[in-house]
Amino acid sequence: MVMAAACGQEASVPGSGMGAVAVRSLDGSGDNLRNPAWGQAGTQYLRGASPSYADGVGQIVAGPSPRYISNRIFNDLGQNLFSENDVSQWGWVWGQFVDHDIDETPAESVPISFDPNDPLEAFTNDLGAIDFARTPAAPGTGVASPRQQINTVSSYIDGSAVYGIDPQRLEWLREGPVDGDLADNGALLLLPGGYLPRADARGDPATAPSVDLFGGLAATPQIARVAGDVRANENVALLAVQTLFAREHDRIVAELPSTLSEDEKFQIARRVVGAEIQFITYNEFLPALGVVLDPYRGYDPAMDAGVSNEFATVGYRGHSMVHGQFDVRFRPGTYSIAQLDAFRAQGVGVKREDGRPSLQISLTVAFGNPDLLSHVGLGRLLRSLGEERQYRNDEQIDNSLRSVLFQVPRPGMTDPSACGQPVVQPGCFAGVQDLGVIDIERGRDHGIPSYNDLRRAYGLSPKKTFTAITGEATGRFPSDPRIDRADPIDDPSILDFIRLRNRDGHKLKPLGPRSQEEAVTGIRRTTLAARLKAIYGSVDRIDAFVGMLSEPHIPGTEFGPLQLAMWTRQFEALRDGDRFFYLNDPDLARIDRAFGITHRHTLADLIALNTGTSVQPGVFRVAASDA
Repeated sequence: MVMAAACGQEASVPGSGMGAVAVRSLDGSGDNLRNPAWGQAGTQYLRGASPSYADGVGQIVAGPSPRYISNRIFNDLGQNLFSENDVSQWGWVWGQFVDHDIDETPAESVPISFDPNDPLEAFTNDLGAIDFARTPAAPGTGVASPRQQINTVSSYIDGSAVYGIDPQRLEWLREGPVDGDLADNGALLLLPGGYLPRADARGDPATAPSVDLFGGLAATPQIARVAGDVRANENVALLAVQTLFAREHDRIVAELPSTLSEDEKFQIARRVVGAEIQFITYNEFLPALGVVLDPYRGYDPAMDAGVSNEFATVGYRGHSMVHGQFDVRFRPGTYSIAQLDAFRAQGVGVKREDGRPSLQISLTVAFGNPDLLSHVGLGRLLRSLGEERQYRNDEQIDNSLRSVLFQVPRPGMTDPSACGQPVVQPGCFAGVQDLGVIDIERGRDHGIPSYNDLRRAYGLSPKKTFTAITGEATGRFPSDPRIDRADPIDDPSILDFIRLRNRDGHKLKPLGPRSQEEAVTGIRRTTLAARLKAIYGSVDRIDAFVGMLSEPHIPGTEFGPLQLAMWTRQFEALRDGDRFFYLNDPDLARIDRAFGITHRHTLADLIALNTGTSVQPGVFRVAASDA
C-alpha cells in the first residue's frame, strides 16, 4: 500500500486466492463514495440542534458557576452508587475506548474560576483556578457565522485508536524502518515484550508520534506508550484495551500464510480488528447498557455517519459511570515482596478481599502511569474490569474525577495509597481539576442549547418543572433543623445521605462497608429537584449535561430518556452510514473462507486468545457471585 492510499485514497489488497480486498482509508475519507468527506478526520462535527451562543456567533452563554454546580449536584461525598443493572467496569472502559476511536477535539486554555470560600468546597486549589481548554473555532466560523468545532479523528468505528489516522504515525507503529515508505514495513505492530512501545523505542523520543502527557508523564515523556490515539496513556484500563487490540492484530498476522505480502497481511488484520471492535460494540456493549437499535437494514449511502456535536459534547460524557478504583485480585505468590512494596510506594493498596489478596489501584494512581500495566499484568487487569460494577450513571461523579483528575499527591505524603482509599482525601492534592465542571463548560463552549431545547431537538417534549425532570415528589427544601433555612443551598448538610438501598431494595448504612460495595440508590437530605431549582431558578436555564444526568433511568437501561435518545441516534448513524460496517462487508466472509479467521469474537474471547486469561463469557455484566 503506497503512502497516498494510507492517507485516504482507497486502495486494494490483492490477497491470495480471494480476489481484491478494498482498504479503508486511515482518516475515514472515501467511506461514502458519494460524499467522500463524510466522517473524515478534520471535518466539523454535525449539528442536531441550532448552536446557542450569547451573541449568536461564539460568545459563551452565561450561567451559574460550574464548580458551584458541581459542589451541589455532582458531589458524591465518597458514597459509591453502582449500576442497577450490574454493568461491569467494562461499560465505561469500553465506552472510553470507542470514544477515542470516533472523536477528539483540539483545545486552547481558558481557566475556570474557583471559589475557595464556597461553604460546600472541601478541596484546596493552590492554582487558584480550574484549567479548561476551549475548543478552537473551525476555520471560517465564529465571526460571521456561528462557531463550529472540528473532529480531529475519523468518525467511523474503524480501529483508528489502534492504527492512527495518518501514515506517519502508522509507519512508526509498524515493524520496519521509518523512512516515509509504508511499503517496506512489516505486517506486525511494534510490541516489545507484548506491550505498546515507549516513546523512546526507536531512539530519540522527540521523533516519536505525539502523545498526551498525563500526571507525572510530563516529567518523563520518554516512558509514555505510543498508540494510534494520543490519549492512550490516560489511565491504565484504557491502555490495557489499546494493548489488547495491538496484540490481537499481531495474533491475526501470525495466523496468515507466509505466501501473502507483509502489507496484505497487515491490511487483512487491520480489517478484522476494526470489525471485531464493531462486533463487540453492537453485540455486547450497547445491549449491556440497555441501548436497543432499530433492526439493521443495510448500508445507507444517504446517512452521514459523522459524530454530532451534541453527542460528543453532552450525550457521550459518561463520566458518572467511572469507578474510582480498580481491584485486581491475584493468587498468593504472584508478586514478590519487593514488587508489593513497589506497588505500595506509588500509592497502590494491597489488601485481602474474600480470602484473596488484591491490588487496589485508585484512579489517581492509574492516570498517566503506563509502566503500571506491565507490572500488574495485562490479563489480570483486563479480568478485573469484569469483576466489579461500574458506578451508576447519575448526577454524581467520583471525587477522583470531580476534584483531583490527572494529579499526583503532594510531595512528602508518607502513605500515598491513603490518598484514594476508601475515598479521595482533599489534603493529599495541591490543585483541583473537575471533570464535571469541564463537561458543563464544554457544552457552553460548543454552543450546546439548554436541556429543554436539546430535548426538543431529539423529539422529546420539554419539562415544565424540576420535579418532572427528576421524578421526585418535591422541589422544596425540607423543614429540617439541620439545614440553614436562610440559604439552604449553601448548607453542606443538604448533601447528607439519609437512606441507601441495594439492588434488592434492602437498606444499607451510609458509608458503611456494605454500602460501599452494594448501594445502587441513595436518598439525600434534600431532593435533586430542590437543589436544581435553587441553582438555576428556571427549568429553561438548565445546562443540557446537568439536566440529562438528572433524569431517572428508563427501566433496564443505564440512561434517562434524553441520553438514551442521543445514543440511539448516533450509534444507528455510525452503523447505517458505514460502508465497511461488519454486517455489510463481504470481504470479512472472504477472509474467513480463505484463512479461517473470523471477526465474530466476544471480548472474553479476545482476552483469552491474547493473554491466556480466562474470564466469564459476558464481561460487560458482573457475574452473580461478584455482584
